[in-house]
Amino acid sequence: MTPSKETPAAAASVDVALGRPPAGMSMRPILDLDRVSKIYATSPPVQALRAVSLTVYSGELVAIVGPSGSGKTTLLHLIGTLDRPTSGVVRLLGLDVAKLADADLAALRATTIGFVFQQFFLSEHQTVLDNVADGLLYTGVAQAERRARALDALQRVGLSARLRARPTQLSGGQRQRVAIARALVGQPALVLADEPTGNLDSTTGQSILALIDELHAEGVTIIVITHDRDIAQRMPRRVEMLDGKIVGDTGSARSGSELALNGNHAERGGGDQTSPVGSWS
Repeated sequence: MTPSKETPAAAASVDVALGRPPAGMSMRPILDLDRVSKIYATSPPVQALRAVSLTVYSGELVAIVGPSGSGKTTLLHLIGTLDRPTSGVVRLLGLDVAKLADADLAALRATTIGFVFQQFFLSEHQTVLDNVADGLLYTGVAQAERRARALDALQRVGLSARLRARPTQLSGGQRQRVAIARALVGQPALVLADEPTGNLDSTTGQSILALIDELHAEGVTIIVITHDRDIAQRMPRRVEMLDGKIVGDTGSARSGSELALNGNHAERGGGDQTSPVGSWS
């Protein structure tokens, strides 16, 4: 009998079951959340996250999707080290962020994470080149080097012809490309994109998503936060949130390993974190 050839999908399933990252990705987790919860001390208290566990490897493109109030924005803040969890552990590049002093945490954030926001947050009084170069302002890089790296980043997103333009002279799509260049300029381990097409028309939004695909193909690790299931559908890995919990994950290597070896993944994540979302094929 001729042995059957293993399909890519079958190979990926074996990788997941054995706790290996998907083919082409580094064994090193960029991000590791272990039973992370967040409770806001309001009256009454609000539990925004409930024992969330999530691992993202170098080179992944992940969509975190959910409706308003699902906890995805809180999760973004914790991943981006903009807030600290009430309980559980958040690790970036293996470092427990809760154990870092504020100055060390700020340095880790500046050198490890690139942020892309829906509102762009560009300075209208500076040129495109200076807006991007300012992404390195707190990293100790000399001004000449900051501008050289900014030029490289702008070339990467197709805006090398608009270096002297002001943000007010750009279209919405061009502004978002500037914001993406600023996120990339420090060569971060992780790019966090919060609703990156939210302020754009559908055609421009598609061009930004195509750029994200290109960056992923180059090896950039990207997490996209979105409420739009159509955007999530085009990502290689989709993580769905509801009521502060992960209720679906189409590609969690670590959770898949625990499911295969322990038969009880709910202890790690407070819910079914490994089953694909029902409407996604």
